[in-house]
Amino acid sequence: MPEPDTSLDNPRLPRGEHRVVLIVDDVPDNVAPLHDALDDAGYTVLVALDGESAIRRARQALPDMVLLDALMPGIDGFEVARRLKADPATAGIPVIFMTGLTETEHLENAFAAGGVDYVTKPIKPREVMARMGVHLKQAREQREGALERSQARHALDAFGYATITVRASDGRLLWQTSLARELLRQHCGTEAPTTPPVVLQWLRRHLPEAQAQREPPRLTLENGPRRLTFRLHQRVGDEDSDPQGEGDWLIVMQETSNESVYAALASAFGLTAREAEVLYWVVKGKINRDIADILGASPATVKKHLERIHMKMGVETRTAAAAMAINRVRLLDAPAG
Repeated sequence: MPEPDTSLDNPRLPRGEHRVVLIVDDVPDNVAPLHDALDDAGYTVLVALDGESAIRRARQALPDMVLLDALMPGIDGFEVARRLKADPATAGIPVIFMTGLTETEHLENAFAAGGVDYVTKPIKPREVMARMGVHLKQAREQREGALERSQARHALDAFGYATITVRASDGRLLWQTSLARELLRQHCGTEAPTTPPVVLQWLRRHLPEAQAQREPPRLTLENGPRRLTFRLHQRVGDEDSDPQGEGDWLIVMQETSNESVYAALASAFGLTAREAEVLYWVVKGKINRDIADILGASPATVKKHLERIHMKMGVETRTAAAAMAINRVRLLDAPAG
């Protein structure tokens, strides 16, 4: 038989556990019994008697839990919760509302303001601590998960990986390593939180494959002699964070360069640096007009370079030049397709 739940009978914290709770209520008599019960159970208890003090103390102490009276003069509990949730420093603190209000509208307001739960007055300390235990555990698990993700990201950055995280639903670039930031600037001219349009289109086009855990084809962007390749690695983050269900995706980037290939072609056939570039693109199946666009030259200039290449290589056609280059330079691959 399963063991009975004794959390209501023994609300004390486990030995070595330390939790800070902020109680917010404008009536000191309401606070005292709950304060004493929490203190006896091993919690460190802070008290605020109005909304402004509550916000200030929460930002200073960063408690593990806030027990918040809904109705107070001045700033009420709903507004306090909204301000805490709007501040990144306090947004992750669970808020349990304490209220004498049971109307559906008020309960909806409590959850809309960011509350995770509510208890009704008069307050029963053991009930409060039982509910606190559930939400403290959930908050701890979320923090641990966030810490693991943060450590993994720092490791990627430390080891020089170019990695980004993109939300498929709205196209937002959520996170990037420092190397990824530089590569996106150089190859795409974009800055976070903007994802390069071509990358976002590629991600969305291949989402069905990724969601079925099949690796989609890689995306390669060419920028002169340099190429930037994108590989869809895995889905990350909590599914609940994306209501549209398309997910946040970790993408690994790798830059390669043709500079060594150009040098090998120049050395093998006695070509100039520009002639080696032209020959490279001939091998890749590009026509003169395409090569001119890539190199920022005119088709007539490319034609003259190609004539000199044929002469130096002792061939008459571009097909023969491409075949000889592939045979002589191991770094070259024939064009796909």
